[in-house]
Amino acid sequence: MKYFFSISVCLLIFAACENDINEVNQFFSKEETSVETAKGIEMLYSDSSILRMRIASPILIRHLDNRQPWQEFPDGFTVDFFDENGKVTGSLSAKYATRQENENKFITRDSVVWESLKGERLESEELIWDEAADKVHTDKFVILRRPSEIVYGHGFEANQEFTRWTIRAIEGRLKANGLTRDFKN
Repeated sequence: MKYFFSISVCLLIFAACENDINEVNQFFSKEETSVETAKGIEMLYSDSSILRMRIASPILIRHLDNRQPWQEFPDGFTVDFFDENGKVTGSLSAKYATRQENENKFITRDSVVWESLKGERLESEELIWDEAADKVHTDKFVILRRPSEIVYGHGFEANQEFTRWTIRAIEGRLKANGLTRDFKN
């Protein structure tokens, strides 16, 4: 009799636990269920167990659209690049960035700055980093500061390591054959 009573109570409880999807939807909006938010994030990217990059940001919002998922860094981010020995080789920062997950593309905007250990500094309002193509580019105005030169241009393209780069519509003061010359395109 004791078991019969316990089983009856359990069946009543389970039978009463039915969720109406409309009632559940009242508690959560579609926007709330289609994003993930993380604060104070640090992401590490490695290749063959070698740390290649560290991304840090005060906030990351992942938009979970099944067709076009993307990440948003609304308060900006910093990226540190590492060589195979774990030494920082450069950094990238911006006040706003997005990453298109399916396309493996970062789009950085607002006060974008890339710096190398060689004392090079690139400044622009936008920089697009195509991870799949291993290239970085923009059609916007850029300033490249080097220890003995400042180069201005409209349009920039480089490999991901910034070891080979091209600036279009160049203006500035450059060293050529040991002499400093002014250039204007």
